[in-house]
Amino acid sequence: MSGFETIVGVNPWTALFTFCNMLITFFILRKFLFKPVKKMIDQRQSEIDGLYTDANKAKQEALALEAEYRSHLDNARQERDEILREATARAQQREREIIDSARAEAEALRQKADADIAQERKRALNEIKDDLSGIAIDIAAKVAEKEIDQQQHEALIEEFIRNIGEAS
Repeated sequence: MSGFETIVGVNPWTALFTFCNMLITFFILRKFLFKPVKKMIDQRQSEIDGLYTDANKAKQEALALEAEYRSHLDNARQERDEILREATARAQQREREIIDSARAEAEALRQKADADIAQERKRALNEIKDDLSGIAIDIAAKVAEKEIDQQQHEALIEEFIRNIGEAS
């Protein structure tokens, strides 16, 4: 084999020793390096998977909370709209009541004013009648006292008209 060694330059014992050395190094590295590194990588991967799972759960919970929030918000809007409708209806009803009350009060005041005016008119007419009857009695008394000619008759009429003007 010395001819083979010189052509190839490989000593079979050296190659065998190198191969055995490589196998021993592989098993030692596998036991002390590859297995712990693989174990660490697997742990890290499981931690990352756990983080992703937790993130997905949190995302799902956030979506559920958002949906619930939107539902509550819609309900609150509906309640607000209903309260506004009820308040508007109550305000309109109260407005109608106030207007009706004001109209009734105004009508009552108008009727009272009409009654007061009618009563005042009757009182004024009664006073005028009393004044006229008094003046007529005075004229009749004056006529009865004297004999009246045309001039005295006209003077009495003018005095009568003046007394009426002063009375009113």
